[in-house]
Amino acid sequence: MDFRSLKVYEISFGLAMDIFNLTKEFPKEEKYSLTDQIRRSSRSVCANVAEAYRKRRYPNHFISKLSDSDAENAETQSWLEFAYACEYIDKNTKEELNQKSLEVGRLLNYMINNPVKFGVSKE
Repeated sequence: MDFRSLKVYEISFGLAMDIFNLTKEFPKEEKYSLTDQIRRSSRSVCANVAEAYRKRRYPNHFISKLSDSDAENAETQSWLEFAYACEYIDKNTKEELNQKSLEVGRLLNYMINNPVKFGVSKE
């Protein structure tokens, strides 16, 4: 199995791409702040999942990387709130993206709580 076939990776990658495309329309003055921040945090979610999967031989590293991914996911939710408050996205868009992010969070927490199901050896 490859990390790209993990459901959490698929959804988080899709979310990052949705955010990338959406932020193309953000004001130019946000390029080095909100646009940059939300793109980085959303991309870090799936990047950390990939790293975690490669480190599944080491249970603590696996869980640590997934925890990092979960934190980046929460950061992405925060930036979505700012984008909505600044009126760069509408309520429906915010809710749709937030729902995807919540699903990613549920999947990450499942992986954290059940590492053996993802090839992590018992200590």
